[in-house]
Amino acid sequence: MNAFDVAVVGAGVVGCSVARELAKFKLNVVVLEKEADVAEGASGANSGVIHSGFKEPRLSLKALYCVEGNKKFSQIARELEVPYKVVGTYTVGISEADRKKLGELKEAGEAAGAKDLEIIEEKELKKREPHVQGRLALYAPEGGITDPHKYVIALAENAAMNGVKFCFNTEVTGIEKKDGGYQIKTSCGVFQSKFVVNCAGLHADEIANMVGFRKYKVNPCRGEYFVLDKKASQLINGMIYPMPPEKTGGIGVHLTPSIDSNILIGPSAEYIDCKQDLGTTARGMHELFEEAVKLVPELRQKYIIHEYSGLRSKLIKPGSRNIEDFVIEENPAGFIHLFGIESPGLTAAPVLASKVRELIGRHAKLQKNPHFNPKRKKMIRFSELSKEEKARLIKQNPDYGVIVCRCEEVSKKEIIDALNNPLGVRTLKGIRIRTRAGMGRCQGSFCMPKIMKLVGKLDFTLKGGESRICHCSLR
Repeated sequence: MNAFDVAVVGAGVVGCSVARELAKFKLNVVVLEKEADVAEGASGANSGVIHSGFKEPRLSLKALYCVEGNKKFSQIARELEVPYKVVGTYTVGISEADRKKLGELKEAGEAAGAKDLEIIEEKELKKREPHVQGRLALYAPEGGITDPHKYVIALAENAAMNGVKFCFNTEVTGIEKKDGGYQIKTSCGVFQSKFVVNCAGLHADEIANMVGFRKYKVNPCRGEYFVLDKKASQLINGMIYPMPPEKTGGIGVHLTPSIDSNILIGPSAEYIDCKQDLGTTARGMHELFEEAVKLVPELRQKYIIHEYSGLRSKLIKPGSRNIEDFVIEENPAGFIHLFGIESPGLTAAPVLASKVRELIGRHAKLQKNPHFNPKRKKMIRFSELSKEEKARLIKQNPDYGVIVCRCEEVSKKEIIDALNNPLGVRTLKGIRIRTRAGMGRCQGSFCMPKIMKLVGKLDFTLKGGESRICHCSLR
């Protein structure tokens, strides 16, 4: 029962994109994830930006795949019913000296295929973004936003619907090359697979070391964020970026409207030694706010409702200003590695998945799965419905009329649906990222006791048919 054609290690946005892409073919695929849910790493701790492709090195894989991924995203969002909104990106110059650099960014984006980039002057910037401080800006109209958690969840659910098996709480501890493929030792038993796809993100180098491939070292880089109350949403319309920092490289601290009308400030960039350190620091948060106020002077600390951090996978060493490109490399045969998949990895994920499929196709003749269904229905968001729609649902099921989370207006029925999700995830965080319960102004102080009480009363028994979810996920 543990023999597969392809084993994908890691259930982040790239791993789940690969799983969905391979589900289009007659392949027996398993995803092995050491955490209890999808998107537990960098895929769930980012700005949710669908980038335009102008901030990456000219004609790099990052730039080319980003532009191609941006073009694909609207169709994917429709198929999976995930939230997606095109809001545009403004890279703001504060002096006339910034004009040349903005011109270079524009040229790099156009070389990669980004469309309709334009440099706008202060008067036009103020018309579009009245609260933003700047002399001029590079405007990219195709920049968009999504909910990164909901996107990865949707990818995974659609893959599972099409036959992919997901094993959570399943840590890979060793891999051996065997005739016809690989033997993968995990905390939940041994798996056999003809192909292995290493999408382990921060831990990709550790997985690679298990098969003697030691070419790359992943360096964790911590990025801290603020989340602002929805009351601050009027301060920006699009995504607001500073000029790229000269000393550290990267794209700098920016302001992003979230799909749920909050504003995100961040990320910072700090190399650390520990791949598990998700703490936030007083110094880091102070610097975040200082940088943000330079762009939007009307920001106030009273708007802050939450802070968090995420870890990015950097191939460059601390202190280096070189920007490493995405790496997709097969070594040994049938073992495909993806290294350094940081921003714009969320945007480029469908393209990276297609490249993985092409590499597998060099070794095996891939036959299309005639039963593949690209569509997946989203969960109902009670708060987004009209009064008439709400009344109709409450009449059908009274649990819709019981509001568990006041801040985000999440109903009891939504909590129950989240617990009965297609991936079999049974965690409080899993409920939160699927429903937004606990993500409002009070940060769960009102609803979390109610949710825990509700969880305690529910029967979690899986019923009916063959489960494509490993029982390790029910620990």
